[in-house]
Amino acid sequence: MPDTVPSQPSKQLLHLVFGGDLTNPSSIEFKKLDALDIVGIYPNYAGAFAAWKAKAQRTVDNAERRYFIVHLHRLLDPLTQNTQR
Repeated sequence: MPDTVPSQPSKQLLHLVFGGDLTNPSSIEFKKLDALDIVGIYPNYAGAFAAWKAKAQRTVDNAERRYFIVHLHRLLDPLTQNTQR
């Protein structure tokens, strides 16, 4: 039986998904900060992307509504390499 190295749990890379109505579709300034839609915080990029995509597809007809993914792990740990999502 070959020796196996126990697998390390993957590092938690938090991502925030949120959105709202923009003052101008070509800017990133929100009309009402108190009306932002905080979708959630996810432990990895794949989960955040799925949530972002679902919200973005539901609001595709509203040019002023935009959703974003924020890489919280990069803000919490600035030394995190940029190659990680």
